[in-house]
Amino acid sequence: MEAQLAQLLEVVRWFDLTAEEQRSLLKERGHQVRVVTAGGHVGCPPELMRQLPALGLVALNGVGTDKVSLPLARERGVGVTTTPDTLADDVADLAIGLMIALKRRIPAADAHVRAGHWPDSEMPLARKVTGSRMGIFGLGAIGSAIAQRARGFGEVGYASRSGKPVDYRRFDSLSELAAWADVLFIAAAATQETAGAVDAEVLQALGSSGVLVNISRGSVVEEAALIAALEDGVIAGAGLDVFIDEPRVPEALRRLPNTVLTPHIASATVETRAAMADLVLGNIRAFLAGKPLVTPVQ
Repeated sequence: MEAQLAQLLEVVRWFDLTAEEQRSLLKERGHQVRVVTAGGHVGCPPELMRQLPALGLVALNGVGTDKVSLPLARERGVGVTTTPDTLADDVADLAIGLMIALKRRIPAADAHVRAGHWPDSEMPLARKVTGSRMGIFGLGAIGSAIAQRARGFGEVGYASRSGKPVDYRRFDSLSELAAWADVLFIAAAATQETAGAVDAEVLQALGSSGVLVNISRGSVVEEAALIAALEDGVIAGAGLDVFIDEPRVPEALRRLPNTVLTPHIASATVETRAAMADLVLGNIRAFLAGKPLVTPVQ
């Protein structure tokens, strides 16, 4: 993608610059910047956007827009694009993988064999996957893809802002969904409404045999409450691909044996990243040619 970008525009790798180099660039050439492209989990902070007077497009390589101030972009006349309909399958696959890894204790079993413990000791029993109740918070494209896979294991329920034309059981609140579910998948978009939605009350409702899987954004879960719930046995475990302060993950989460942690890799396959890159490039080409954006958020 970067090689093709370089054929369209001069490319500056912002995060390769020191703080002093960033300040110098903004002072000397900030008025020349027309496009910012970044992962959805990075976005374009408001303070940076305000220093780019010629900015016309923020082309996100992802579907989350929580790291871009859409009101500011609208006020400035800056287009914002994402890469929808490219990554739902991969994200859903990883969500199911995290669930199975948790309930069947796959990482612990792998470590048991690698450490040479098998001849001397047996692994503790795991928990069955098939027959579990699958709760999904947020039934957009990713949540729906998770539901399609999860229904092969057991009953599916969901909670979202509005009802969907599906035959899954709908719950009025996240707490009610958590109380019903054995596995709670977090697939809601990160917004002001969903910030900290998975709190101590929701985790208490999920219960001591329940597991949490978050492939949305770290901000949707109250991380301190989750750590306490895992340490105290309030819930059985958590599979996490996202964290509040990525890439810094709390040591408490890293040392807990009832977690499976991945470094925000839900969409990280060769095939999907190629499709995402094509969309990013398509949006940038359209912007430079003065044509309608391919996948505009606004």
